[in-house]
Amino acid sequence: MAKRTAGESVMTILWLGVVGYLLLTGLMFAFQRTLMYPAGQTLPEIEAVGLPGLSEVELTTKDGLLQRHWYVPARKPGAPTVVVFHGNAGQLADRVPKFSFFADAGYGVFFVGYRGYSGNEGSPTQSDLVEDAATVLNWMRDQGISPEKTVLYGESLGSGVAVQLAAEQQFAAVVLEAPFTSVADVAQAHYWYLPARWLILDQWNSLAKADMLRAPVLLIHGEQDAVTNVRFGRQLLDAIQAPKEGIFVPQAGHNDLYNFGLRERVTNFVAQTITVQ
Repeated sequence: MAKRTAGESVMTILWLGVVGYLLLTGLMFAFQRTLMYPAGQTLPEIEAVGLPGLSEVELTTKDGLLQRHWYVPARKPGAPTVVVFHGNAGQLADRVPKFSFFADAGYGVFFVGYRGYSGNEGSPTQSDLVEDAATVLNWMRDQGISPEKTVLYGESLGSGVAVQLAAEQQFAAVVLEAPFTSVADVAQAHYWYLPARWLILDQWNSLAKADMLRAPVLLIHGEQDAVTNVRFGRQLLDAIQAPKEGIFVPQAGHNDLYNFGLRERVTNFVAQTITVQ
């Protein structure tokens, strides 16, 4: 058997590298929604979270799926209701302790349960999550909670949901925690060695919608955020034309912003945008 020349060995290595790269790219494309939406936990007992007045709301999506959400009504007459859209690794139960300070202030809080998360049926996609969120807002209007008394709170992935909704209709206020310009930008920053920007099915392009927001916006971001780099938050804030405020915490990362005394500042922002009767 003839020995391979050095050139043939190099070509073999190069071809193996190309095949490996294409295989990796194909796998990332095929499993991107599994990476983007790490969902599937079961819904815990609502009594276990210990928030007085919290109850379960069951809604049916347009495509016939049963979705469970949690809701505590406002205790003060005329107080707003804060609609919480959690991040991609969040669940209903772990967001109640984080955002119970809104209920402590007398505000209503609606914890949105995504499809595929917290034991809910279905698999998440951008269009489905936005459509499901619209179903929640329709239910709130049926309960007499107007958009003028509704605050959208979007956390990480949830910031994309909040921006999409706020671009279509004006609400009392919008709070964006650790937001992004688009998921495509975030993916490209993390997977710089792949054409990630061109592989993303659910773009969540908040930057393209930023100048359509009309409600006052509070944007909070940690400068040590290793998930959605703070530069994305700054770019998004610059693009927003509505009344806005940015809080950038030098020591904070992606998940620990509320370790730096933000509860009072966020509550004050909401209070300033709504006159509580």
